[in-house]
Amino acid sequence: MEKKRETLPTSRQVVMSGIRPTGFLHLGNYFGAIRNYVKMQDDFDCYFMVADLHSLTTHPDTKELKQNVHRVIAENIACGLDVDKAAFYCQSHVPETAELYLYLNMMAYKGELEKTTTFKDKVRLQPQNVNAGLLTYPVLQAADIILHRAKYVPVGKDQEQHLEMARTFANRFNHRYGDVLPEPIAFNYNQPLLKVPSLDGTGKMSKSENQNATLYLADEDEVIRKKVMKTKTDAGPVKQNSTKPDYIENIFELMHLVSREDVFKKFEEDYNSCTIRYGDMKKQLAEDMVTFIAPIRAKVNTILNDGNYLKEVMEKGAAKANASANATMKLVREAIGLKYY
Repeated sequence: MEKKRETLPTSRQVVMSGIRPTGFLHLGNYFGAIRNYVKMQDDFDCYFMVADLHSLTTHPDTKELKQNVHRVIAENIACGLDVDKAAFYCQSHVPETAELYLYLNMMAYKGELEKTTTFKDKVRLQPQNVNAGLLTYPVLQAADIILHRAKYVPVGKDQEQHLEMARTFANRFNHRYGDVLPEPIAFNYNQPLLKVPSLDGTGKMSKSENQNATLYLADEDEVIRKKVMKTKTDAGPVKQNSTKPDYIENIFELMHLVSREDVFKKFEEDYNSCTIRYGDMKKQLAEDMVTFIAPIRAKVNTILNDGNYLKEVMEKGAAKANASANATMKLVREAIGLKYY
């Protein structure tokens, strides 16, 4: 199938995205996704989902699920998500998801599901729990998107294969039952999703990898300072305007995210002139990180302590999501022929 190219929309369309409640959100989540969500909610009809059902495929122990769901809701709102603008809901609060998931499973083939990169990775990581939900994870993800007849999905490189499969399932449904479902395409304002580098200079910040190399939105001020001060450096450049090693470039990338432009330029000039003092740079970065994260953390804690507000948010999101889902499923059932009176 020809890959769909991203173009800037000319009219208000539906955007859908989700996040699993499987850990604390971090700086990478904010700059890589949430910041774009906040922008999108003003330009599109947005459905942002807490993917609690998806989390069951790899986290069957649900003792901490409730608090994880509450935390991811609070963290997204604290970062600027407006529940009056966007539908922000829990996946399990929309029962039509399971129904569409069933219909799409009739169009998904074992061979193609086994070839997905994420399935292979999960089998390697959890060989003792290769369940059917793990195999059909892309089908459930497609159902999440198609349920709102979403046109645009903000995804990174690691999710492009799943989005391609969602297009495949929508196309198969339309071919079999009539032109009902739009084929979703990736959209991030014509910019790739930003990958925030980890503090240890290897890869990107992650919920599940090295926690000491990741800055979480829940980190206390002193924890942030200690993590930043442990970042890898060297003796400094010996030649003016020399190329930065990856681990030094990472520090500059992090500084560019949270520091003032004049501060960033000052250390850039110091590096190019071989006068940089990494200790000073890391102290500055640590304080700028504290300044950035502390207000978010405080707002998260306020929200988490307000059970009535969390309930109101989830009910409001569920109402919006269910209205959209019901409209889609009416079309789907009629197209399939599941209307007998």
